Amino acid sequence: MVDRQDYQMPNSDLEVLLKTLQVNVAGLTECTVRPGWRLSFRASELAAIHYNLAGIGQMVVGNAPAIALGPHTLVIVPPGQPLHINVTDGREMASSLRGAVKAPCESGATLPAVGSFAASDTDSKMILISGYLRASYGMSIDLFTALRTPIVEQFEAGDNLGYELRSVLAEIKAREVGMEAMKTALLKQVLVAVFRRSLRSTDLWLQRFAGLSDRQIARAFVDMVLRPGAPHSVLTLSQTAGLSRSAFMARFADAFGCSPMVALRQLRMRRAAGMLAAKVLSSEQIAHAVGYDSRSSFVRAYRQTYGHGQPDAQAKALQRPCTGEIRTNR
Repeated sequence: MVDRQDYQMPNSDLEVLLKTLQVNVAGLTECTVRPGWRLSFRASELAAIHYNLAGIGQMVVGNAPAIALGPHTLVIVPPGQPLHINVTDGREMASSLRGAVKAPCESGATLPAVGSFAASDTDSKMILISGYLRASYGMSIDLFTALRTPIVEQFEAGDNLGYELRSVLAEIKAREVGMEAMKTALLKQVLVAVFRRSLRSTDLWLQRFAGLSDRQIARAFVDMVLRPGAPHSVLTLSQTAGLSRSAFMARFADAFGCSPMVALRQLRMRRAAGMLAAKVLSSEQIAHAVGYDSRSSFVRAYRQTYGHGQPDAQAKALQRPCTGEIRTNR
């Protein structure tokens, strides 16, 4: 456990990371479940978010102890972990459940924007917004990669997380122009609220996000995010981190699951994607802007990241958000 006094990431660095974070939703639904029923979710390759609007119950992630769910409880579940939610009315115990409904949420399926599972008109029903998120800086630099146990925080109605998540649902249903931009902006507001809460939480869980547990590594990564086109090298980055080259390489890989140069290439490709989509600069100009000496080296890096093809022809593919969906069986 990192001591709070030792783990003080500068707010300016956190600001940079939040500003450049890309957030995409892979599926989101509003579930209504009556007391005495269980709602089950299969494991997904993405992190899950569950926000309880009303009602009480318990969430069991894997084989871990149950998590109490009350109104405005937010739970972020790590990738790869199945879970089920037992809904009670305060009088009956979870052991007296009368039935179960499966909502097998996977990255390759479809989930309606509004779902109703074992619904009823009873006042004690649970209303839950559930979905899957990808929050990343590059193709594999995912914020939730290092998350091993669920994050649980109690919010209030005035924090407006329910309103923002319902607004995302409304955007998904309406499918109007600008839907992707609106979804991203709203989901980012939710994550910013989560980050702010982490700074005040008695449980220092900010460190459980990828790259944020190691202040020295985070310092170098922020420099990469701010200046992807700079002539970075393992040596210059290790100097920024204040570490030896070997220690920097090992700790970076531990924090992000890839080498510094692979991460840098992904950050450069993400920056290049925006420039290519704008159709203002030539691919050669973009290559120099993101740190490559020639168009050929830029194209080679592109292919290493995204496969075969030309950057000019596939600019939109570079910007494509996570499109995994979720299927609900009733």
